Amino acid sequence: MVDFIVWIVIIAMFVLSFVGILYPIVPSVLVLWVGFLLYQFIINPDELTIVFWIAMILFTVFLFVADIIANSYFVKKYGGSKWGERGAAIAVIVGSFIIPPLGVIVVPFLAVFVIELIQRRTPKDAIRASIGSLFGFLGGSAAKVLIQLIMIVWFFIVIWF
Repeated sequence: MVDFIVWIVIIAMFVLSFVGILYPIVPSVLVLWVGFLLYQFIINPDELTIVFWIAMILFTVFLFVADIIANSYFVKKYGGSKWGERGAAIAVIVGSFIIPPLGVIVVPFLAVFVIELIQRRTPKDAIRASIGSLFGFLGGSAAKVLIQLIMIVWFFIVIWF
């Protein structure tokens, strides 16, 4: 019975990790780790190998780096400034509280637009940088989904085969 309840919690953690992509206040990767650790310490402490844990650490690093790189790359590519880049990162978090889940898209777009205008960029350049922040968020989110799926699939492959 305990195993069944723990499995329900593990599956819930895996699902919740994807919620964290739209609601950045939910720490996606940490939620995934809770699922892995529950399995390790409650269900079967001998099944997840050192190779698994090293791979999960590397994927965790990739999750953090992917988000930062995608945001920086697209904001810069579309002519945004460092302040626009930083503003987009903060606005994603703020936006998740203001109008969830669309706030993580709308608020950074508007924030970058205003920040670029304050820095005396033309409205056309400000819109371009805003589009870059949108692509950065979408690119980072796509990378997170892919990496999280790989982590979860790897987990199930290790425990089932």
